[in-house]
Amino acid sequence: MNITKTNETNIEQKKSEEKKIVFICSPFAGDIEGNTERARRYGRFAVTKNAIPIIPHLMYPQFLCEDEPEERKLGLAMGLVLLSKCQELWVFGGKVTSGMAVEIDKAKSVNMPIRYFDTHCKPVGGMR
Repeated sequence: MNITKTNETNIEQKKSEEKKIVFICSPFAGDIEGNTERARRYGRFAVTKNAIPIIPHLMYPQFLCEDEPEERKLGLAMGLVLLSKCQELWVFGGKVTSGMAVEIDKAKSVNMPIRYFDTHCKPVGGMR
């Protein structure tokens, strides 16, 4: 048995199995219940695409108050830290909110790939 060949095969297999970490950018405020349900669907979609979704607007509202300006600001700032750890930004929906615009601008500033999808997870316009 050729150990070197086996190790090379295992390394190649692991590389092909590596999952991308993607930041899910979608509306939250306004229709919080509907937007939360859609964000969950977007996260599941990312998993089906072999990605690891990061969705701060599903996590931070569990302990930060969206209606408190300082807590909202803190949540957005922490979300940007998480965004910096991701490999791609995936933007969902037809409307870009002010919070989403900040995330998109941050991704653009570091030349992060951005993919756009409609609310049904269909690609819109390719990668930018």
